[in-house]
Amino acid sequence: MSSGTWSREVECLVSAGRLFKAAILDWHNLGPEIAPGVIVRANLVSGDGGVGSIRELNFTSSLPFSYVKERLDFIDHDKFEVKQTLVEGGGLGKMFESATTHFKFEPSSNGGCVVKVTATYKILPGVADESAKAKEGITNHMKAAEAYLLANPTAYV
Repeated sequence: MSSGTWSREVECLVSAGRLFKAAILDWHNLGPEIAPGVIVRANLVSGDGGVGSIRELNFTSSLPFSYVKERLDFIDHDKFEVKQTLVEGGGLGKMFESATTHFKFEPSSNGGCVVKVTATYKILPGVADESAKAKEGITNHMKAAEAYLLANPTAYV
């Protein structure tokens, strides 16, 4: 079994606070609305959206898995930071033994932000590392939320 880590930085033209709210805290509501070609539906399975909450996202056939359940392990609303763990679906038990993702939204000098993402995972034996696809997915997720926020300047203020 091999362990891996990858990082990605995504520059966006909206503030860290707005993007954090839209792309992370409310993604279970916003995602299906703005990315219907990828996300069929999403909802909180347990909790109120805070630490310990579990949310489920169901995907179209555009992804190699039909759903993920992720637990929110850490949220810092002031520093725009969250850590989540994959608890079911998304290749867990088939591709991964475990996977966690850490997001940090840092304000940039142009009024936008830089989203810093670090994923840590343990790949099961004989499974290819698909981190390039995961990085692309994270970029698409942030850019979809950014486009929505640019088009809706009063959303998530």
